[in-house]
Amino acid sequence: MSYLPCMTTHADTFDRLPIILANQLKENHTLKELNLSDNVISDIGGEALAEALKANKTLTQLNVSHNRISTRGAQALAQALTVNKTVTHLDLGSNKISDIGAGALAEALKLNKTLMQLRIYCNQISVRGGEALAEALKVNKTITQLDLRTNKISARGGQALAEALKVNNTLTQLHLYHNQLSDNGAEALAEALKVNKTLTKLDLQSNQISARGGEELAQALKVNKTLTQLNLSNNRISTRGGEALAEALNMNKALTQLNVSDNRISVSGGEALAEALKVNNTLRRLHLHHNQISDKGAEALAEALRVNKTLTELDLRSNQIYKGGDKALAEARKVNNTLTRLNRH
Repeated sequence: MSYLPCMTTHADTFDRLPIILANQLKENHTLKELNLSDNVISDIGGEALAEALKANKTLTQLNVSHNRISTRGAQALAQALTVNKTVTHLDLGSNKISDIGAGALAEALKLNKTLMQLRIYCNQISVRGGEALAEALKVNKTITQLDLRTNKISARGGQALAEALKVNNTLTQLHLYHNQLSDNGAEALAEALKVNKTLTKLDLQSNQISARGGEELAQALKVNKTLTQLNLSNNRISTRGGEALAEALNMNKALTQLNVSDNRISVSGGEALAEALKVNNTLRRLHLHHNQISDKGAEALAEALRVNKTLTELDLRSNQIYKGGDKALAEARKVNNTLTRLNRH
């Protein structure tokens, strides 16, 4: 990534840098990566950069995250994407883009044939923006990664994206951390996972998902053959959800990373996951940080580690595990040849 000097000493110069660079980009034939994050760029700077993208034929990555670009700037950049044929990575995270801006970007995605990664995390996108982006994913054939973390697309937005996943065959990573999806959104995404054949990474951290949503996602994992990473941390799937996921791990042959930290999973949930580890031969990382596994659950996991031959990382921090559990885990590590990282404290 090419880092260019900042010129943000005075308030009236905040957009001077992108305007100067935009004029240069119109003529430049060598620059491929441009990072303008954290530069207090407003819509004026965003519009200038958009005009440059219409003419530039070499830039592949543009990072304007952590600025002040809102609707006008997003609309201008979206219009540029309809004609630009080189940009593959666009980072608009942590700006002030609303549903109108997200809608403009979605319309651009229906025409653009080069953009592969779009990051619009930490903006002001709600249901309408989520639905617009979902419609775009139904026809777009190049986007592989979409980052919508920390917006407010809610269950309806999640349901719309789930419908898109049923027909989209290019998206590999979908980041939906902290979007108020709830069980309704999780259930819709679970149904999509039963038929989707391309998504490999799904981030559902901090989405108010309870046992019901956890159980539905577990059912999906029984038939899904492509998802390798699932993040469900900081939800409320509880022991029921943990046990359902454990049952799924008995059958699933694709998942390599599962994060269910901070989910109120108790001893029986830990024991169920331990039983699954005795037969599962694909999971590499299991994060159980901040649950209620206790010594008994730790002892069950220790027994599993004696026979499991694939797990390389196990996170058991903040689980009310004391001397009994620690001793069992230490003994198990003496005979386990694959675990390289055990987080206890």
